Amino acid sequence: MRILSGIQPSGSLHLGNYFGMMKRMVDYQKNNELFCFLVNYHALTSVFDAAFLRRQTYEAACDFLALGLDPNKSVFYIQSDVPEVTELTWLLSNVTGMGLLERNHSYKDKVAKGIPASHGLFSYPVLMAADILMYGADKVPVGKDQKQHLEIARDIAFRFNSTYGETFVVPEPDIEDDLAVVPGIDGQKMSKSYGNAIEIFSDEKTLKKKVMSIKTDSTPVDQPKPVEGNPLYDIYALFLDARGKAELKERLLTPGLKYGDLKKEIFGVIWDYFEPFRNERKKLSEDRGFVVDTMKKGASKARQVASVYLEKARHNVGLDYWNE
Repeated sequence: MRILSGIQPSGSLHLGNYFGMMKRMVDYQKNNELFCFLVNYHALTSVFDAAFLRRQTYEAACDFLALGLDPNKSVFYIQSDVPEVTELTWLLSNVTGMGLLERNHSYKDKVAKGIPASHGLFSYPVLMAADILMYGADKVPVGKDQKQHLEIARDIAFRFNSTYGETFVVPEPDIEDDLAVVPGIDGQKMSKSYGNAIEIFSDEKTLKKKVMSIKTDSTPVDQPKPVEGNPLYDIYALFLDARGKAELKERLLTPGLKYGDLKKEIFGVIWDYFEPFRNERKKLSEDRGFVVDTMKKGASKARQVASVYLEKARHNVGLDYWNE
């Protein structure tokens, strides 16, 4: 089965990225044909500093490789190294209804959060559809917040196929229902653009400061603490099995637990969990040649697949005029 997903290098990658997508990608490469990429074209909707984007793209590549993504078992590449995706975006744009894009909740949410409204931000789902359709992905792992974007990609694929004949595989969403939206330190969804993230590879001092600043309610020490909607529970639970989660719930519901003590515990768990990955990442960050070469090789493999679907789409819409 061909699995595909991507992530924006618009800032340092965080716990939400790791548990929502990155860890799943590493697991998928064992028994599937995996396509994983860094969506730096998408990042242009919110990043307007060229040096920053270059740096974050490289850093994100190091992150993925350090966390266990194997370029020999997957196709790992950078979106802009496969220029075919921009041409396919235009072909798909012409079968994409305005109403479909106007109903996009993510666009409205991002504008409300202060991201500048632009054509790129508005048409983001079409580029995302091209990212998926040009590789014939069967399944696309996404978080619940990205479900609508994948539904739009499916609608675009159906419309293109019905207009021009069977061209694209219609992808299925792969959503882990038991994986809640990972909250940031303010209790909202963890996001690079919201400034509330707990970064995977923070230094010890920064990580501790972030964890200790997680927003909590004013429940007195001698009272039971809430479980639902409690960011401390939601973040800690990411690192626990079913038994551990049950024990954590019991601790919260038992009077006497101090939020400050629980935060210190969470900091220790996060720091220890990522320790072996930190060591690997340090090695990669010092070997730029290896990382760049790895990404270029991944792009070459991706373009071989992309060209097949693009040429089929070009033929079906009639751009290969010489074949008449």
